[in-house]
Amino acid sequence: MADAVTVRRVTADVLACGLVLAALVLPDSLVGTRPAAFLVLPVEAVAGAALMLVLPPRARRITAAVAGALLGVLTLLKVADIGFSQAFGRPFHPVFDWGFAGPALSLLGGAARIGTLAGAGFGVLTLVVLTTLAALRVARLAGEHRRVAARVVAVFTVAWTVAALAGLPLAAHTTSALAYREVRGAAADLADRREFAAAMTTDAFRATAPAGLLTALRGKDVLLTFVESYGRAALAGPGVDALLESATNRLQADGFGARSAFLTSATTGGGSWLAHSTLESGLWVDNEQRYRTFVTSDRLTLSGAFARAGWRTVNVQPENAAAWPEGAVYRFDRLYDGRDLGYSGPGFAYAAMPDQFTLSAFQRAELAPGHPPVMAEIDLVSSHWPWTAVPRLVGWDALGDGSVFASATDRPAGGTAGYDEAVRYSLSALISYVETYGGDDLVLVFLGDHQPDPAVTGPGADRDVPVTLVARDPAVLARIGGWGWTPGLRPAASAPVWPMSAFRDRFLAAFGPQLSAVPARAPAAGPG
Repeated sequence: MADAVTVRRVTADVLACGLVLAALVLPDSLVGTRPAAFLVLPVEAVAGAALMLVLPPRARRITAAVAGALLGVLTLLKVADIGFSQAFGRPFHPVFDWGFAGPALSLLGGAARIGTLAGAGFGVLTLVVLTTLAALRVARLAGEHRRVAARVVAVFTVAWTVAALAGLPLAAHTTSALAYREVRGAAADLADRREFAAAMTTDAFRATAPAGLLTALRGKDVLLTFVESYGRAALAGPGVDALLESATNRLQADGFGARSAFLTSATTGGGSWLAHSTLESGLWVDNEQRYRTFVTSDRLTLSGAFARAGWRTVNVQPENAAAWPEGAVYRFDRLYDGRDLGYSGPGFAYAAMPDQFTLSAFQRAELAPGHPPVMAEIDLVSSHWPWTAVPRLVGWDALGDGSVFASATDRPAGGTAGYDEAVRYSLSALISYVETYGGDDLVLVFLGDHQPDPAVTGPGADRDVPVTLVARDPAVLARIGGWGWTPGLRPAASAPVWPMSAFRDRFLAAFGPQLSAVPARAPAAGPG
């Protein structure tokens, strides 16, 4: 019996030490991380053990409990950082990144959403409790075996110091560096709100009268179309490249011209609403805090400028199926979401309906003969991750209620190949729409909202997305002749790269009363 008790006690001691050590050596990003990154000596372990040796029993227990709970919280932040680095190429910001939880949970059904929330809550509590108990047990061990612990601490202190002086990766301080970064980051995040609110007060077009806005586009239907995850990475795929080259030739034969370049998005891997608001507002909206400040303001948006100048303005969000009160800032006359478009076919991974159906429903609802000039912001989301179910194009007169897509589906394996196929579908649907319904009064601006996640782009990729303007009226293209954009649907590698926040002012200036350009401003970068 005594041996069994000893075995259980030793096992518990080893597990406690292992849990504390694992929490300390866990990096805050796995992008580009090799297994050797886990073979380190954390300075927090050495310093913590030394502290346990000098504290009296009661203070030792209290300090160990607090340190264990804090270690649990910091481990959770590391896990969040790992997830955000994988998905968005940046660390998690505790002050404002909680806004991503809603869109992430929206990918799940009701029961799965509840189960996920319950599981996450249980996991958080369990980890904090376990790290607290583990730290208490390690502290007790240090107190019971002071002589052995002192020798171990001395050896490890010398080893860490030598490694640090030699610049060897063995000397690690990941957890303490994370804690320092989070404290500084939180202070910067809180200050950023005041700075962003001040930046919103500067607006060259705020007081522009309706007669001075968009005069060169009067009578045109202007479609601002975001293609989900259409980033610079898509142009590396031979399928997309060939599609854009072929489509350029076909549209040119049909009388359309096109100009293309790049915009640097305010986000990457996700957070499409940040990109939309950045382009619409002319502000660098790169986090949830800035977004919330923007949507509660009276900032003149691009769609708001069209509304002020007399266009009917509409927004089409096929992926949405809930009220969107934040949309008031954009000044849309009509909001269409997934409940309004009449789709009865199958879903496709994230997308509730294929992009071709979205465009057809918009055409029927808003561009019937005799309609007033329309400005529309349209989301095309068939290219949204996870790229495991991609529609095929069908005849525009065969769409019906969408049931036809039950037998018009491809199922790629996901990953880079699935991404390429999904982007090709979205672009093909948009190009086919122009070929089918485009006329002399159509002006189409289409762009990516952000790059795909780092699993597709690789670590360290830029945030650039292609942007293209298509029109049949040569006078429209002449207005942007000074921009230096590449002719055609595919921007050259050397094409101009603007901050996405520069587009609103450049566009309003180009299509205003005089053909003058507004210099592209460097974005007022937010935290991260």
